[in-house]
Amino acid sequence: MLPTSRLVWLLAAPALLALGLLVQPELMRSLLLLDGAILVVALIDAISIYKPVVHATRECPEVLSVGRPNLVRIQLRSFSRRKLRLRINNDLFESSSADGLPAQTELRPKTAGSVDFKITPSQRGAYELGAVTLRYPSVLGLWQRQLRFAPKTPVRVYPDLLQLRTYELMARENREFEFVRATKRRGGESEFARLRDYTKDDEYRSIDWRATARRQRLTAREYQLESNQELVFMLDGGRMMSAEVQGLTQFDHALNAALMLGHVALRTGDQVGLIAFDSTLRAFVPPARGHGAAGRLIRAAYDLHPELVESDYEGAFRNLSVRQRKRALVVLFTQVLDDTVARTLIASCRAISKQHLPLVVLFRDLEVEAMLESRRDDRQALYARGAAAEVLRWRQGFIRDLRHGGAMVLDVGPRELTPRLINHYYEIKSRHWL
Repeated sequence: MLPTSRLVWLLAAPALLALGLLVQPELMRSLLLLDGAILVVALIDAISIYKPVVHATRECPEVLSVGRPNLVRIQLRSFSRRKLRLRINNDLFESSSADGLPAQTELRPKTAGSVDFKITPSQRGAYELGAVTLRYPSVLGLWQRQLRFAPKTPVRVYPDLLQLRTYELMARENREFEFVRATKRRGGESEFARLRDYTKDDEYRSIDWRATARRQRLTAREYQLESNQELVFMLDGGRMMSAEVQGLTQFDHALNAALMLGHVALRTGDQVGLIAFDSTLRAFVPPARGHGAAGRLIRAAYDLHPELVESDYEGAFRNLSVRQRKRALVVLFTQVLDDTVARTLIASCRAISKQHLPLVVLFRDLEVEAMLESRRDDRQALYARGAAAEVLRWRQGFIRDLRHGGAMVLDVGPRELTPRLINHYYEIKSRHWL
């Protein structure tokens, strides 16, 4: 039970009146009577809220998506005969923020209600969501009753699962090509799969005119791409992937894109696996198909975080060669800013290109590009533009050497990563490069 500002001011009134005793000492009796009256009123008001009259429960998903607002609902029930003004808060866990807290609501006598807020985790892993705290005033507003409900609840913060659910819903409505630009599959038609609505990126020769006349809207033929191929993601968890871009580390952006592409690949009938590494091997999931494969990828990677160590590319590719015998599309997510590391990566890609098809995904440095586009003309800005131009020139040479070494390269910003990666995957499948 907590005193309110109203009670503090009420108690301050006799203190101010006590100054009058310096002039009229006979006011002491009246002042004592006033103190006693205030004390009695405060005690009666405290007794009115001594017994709890509100109960709260919390509805929270066991799995939260990193970097996304996740809905949490607090259910409230009042047993009071009067209307209550409630102030609600919830203890959060490390690396999380909430939109909508603290919340305020009113409950009419003996009714139920609810309050929603959204929690946004910034890091993956296992955490505990703390207790719910409620406060409501006494009848006269001299006190506030504080109650705590819902003991700590274990939650797991996974990579961005909401985008997977969005894609799944769109796929059920035959609109999955709205998520990414449909790739023109030159030479990729092998076996008829189904009819679907025509999109602006489809070739005119794919239109089925009989079905169009029957359905009264443009309908395209879709052909089945070759399935049962293998896709292995290699996630670099070294220090270069710990940089934050647009609220998430580059490792998180890579993991979200990998899970999205893995979901797409599993829908096409391919097998998907994962290798996570830094200076050592952190996780390995052998390629598999079906819904269980997606769950294994998520469980293997949800509590992995980039470490401040140098990445061992040679060791990672050695593990890949030993564990992955069948030819596969190997998608490596990494960031390189050093000549020595670049030469090691180029040599490793050249070595595995005889057995696998390597695709290296590099994150563009948006801050360096912004420096190059600066229009300031002072000496410091000119030096910065010159340094940025040198970094980008080196990067273009590194990408060129990677391609000469037998690797495909995708140089993208975090926001365009997922759609461009999926489009590249479709292009590889349609052109039978794998």
